[in-house]
Amino acid sequence: MNKYDVIIIGSGIGGLCCGSILALSGRKVLICEAHSQPGGVAHSFDMKGYKFESGPSLWSGIGKWPTTNPLGQVLRLLDEKVELKKYHGWQVNVPEGSFNLKVGQEPFRKRIGLLRGNQSVKEWDSFLSEIKPLSQIVSEIPLLSSSPKTIDFLEILKLAYKFLPNIKLLSKLNSGFGEIVDNHLKDPFLRNWVDLLSFLISGMTMHDTNSAAMATLFDEWFKPESYLEYPKGGSESIVKALVNALKKNGGELILSSKVDAIDFSKNVASGVTLENGSKFISDFVVMNTDVWTSRKLIPEKLQKKWRPKAKAINKCGSFLHIHLGFDASGLQNLPIHSIHVEDWERGITAERNVVVFSIPSVLDNEMAPKGKHVLHGYTPANEPWEIWENLNSNDLTYKNLKEERCLIFLKSLRKLIPDIDDRIEIKLLGTPLTHKKFTNTYCGSYGPALSAAEGLFPGCTTPIKNLLTCGASSFPGIGIPAVSASGAYAAEKIIGKKEYKDLLKMIDL
Repeated sequence: MNKYDVIIIGSGIGGLCCGSILALSGRKVLICEAHSQPGGVAHSFDMKGYKFESGPSLWSGIGKWPTTNPLGQVLRLLDEKVELKKYHGWQVNVPEGSFNLKVGQEPFRKRIGLLRGNQSVKEWDSFLSEIKPLSQIVSEIPLLSSSPKTIDFLEILKLAYKFLPNIKLLSKLNSGFGEIVDNHLKDPFLRNWVDLLSFLISGMTMHDTNSAAMATLFDEWFKPESYLEYPKGGSESIVKALVNALKKNGGELILSSKVDAIDFSKNVASGVTLENGSKFISDFVVMNTDVWTSRKLIPEKLQKKWRPKAKAINKCGSFLHIHLGFDASGLQNLPIHSIHVEDWERGITAERNVVVFSIPSVLDNEMAPKGKHVLHGYTPANEPWEIWENLNSNDLTYKNLKEERCLIFLKSLRKLIPDIDDRIEIKLLGTPLTHKKFTNTYCGSYGPALSAAEGLFPGCTTPIKNLLTCGASSFPGIGIPAVSASGAYAAEKIIGKKEYKDLLKMIDL
């Protein structure tokens, strides 16, 4: 029977970050993935020359240095480079109008002035004046190094001189972002816009979204030199870089290898058993699974020790998806990204009220055949699981409901490409059932709906010895930057504070 230092269940971004850092530290690592490909939600698939993306589409802070994005920090630590395409804006279709919006402070200030007037610009400037010191703190205490185990009081004191005038703001970093918004923004459009950005990051409203996560986003998006990034080849390129780092340092990844149970010796995690009966033993087990799946992997007698209780945790909503391959002839200056909001009054959590589109072939012509474009559209975390859970994907009822509820995509897309219906060559629709099937997520959910206003996500440790967690159910929470940091925290817990800090010194972090 093969023996490992660490076994990781799941090859999402969090698990890959954890495993690659552990392998870099010299640990013998095995990652078990149930799917036929790694990456978790960050996955893609090929069909008739099109490469369809199904995961995250908005990337930033990966290629520049220094960066506040933990994924960018991990890739630098691993000495892995990803070819990135830079771009500066996206198309916005909201009740106030349609416009191309560039990242950076001045483009948005100008847009506010045109839409809402000078008073709203002043509100925004006041809002940014409070965000700026928060972003500074996040920069001075990088998320990758800010786990409770790594940062101690003496280290905080050493850094304090850099942000002493704003020391009182430290408590706000782990609170809900809505409190800051309420103090500065009255204009409905500005409040709606920030609420939308928060929802895209966390799957929750601004009042429930962590302020540190939003400070990181504002640091990346609202600086004068800000830009966005698209990894050539899509999210798969990020996954390949992490897998390469894992393997070049001796780590192993096995696919189509679903873990049936975690094994224990005297109530200490000691390995895993796969669905096919294969067993692997290890000193540590890390669960890169959602909290509901994690609970199922633990024997019933040990589940009583589990906190938080999985059944008591609310979940974020799920998704509708559309994938299109279409004729690109005559189409000029299409945006790589666009976002559509039907009605602010309904709220950003309302079903089929917000649609996001990504057309990566605008920047990367290898994503589609010559003269074609590939598109991924989704409704961000606002599709209810409950209307789908009892349906059979082979039944006509399911198929009709899928067509009906996905009409929102073509309705929105016609505003961008009026003759899109005549251009479509491939059309694939997805529902929460689809999302659950291909991402192994509970109810197809974005993750746990744990409000920052009520407390932090649980850390990487569990009440069970040598059993740890990482991913969207662990601190700091949902989103690529957050899960990357969570993977690093789990690795740090295993290798120890000193060795972890020595690794970070390699990149001056």
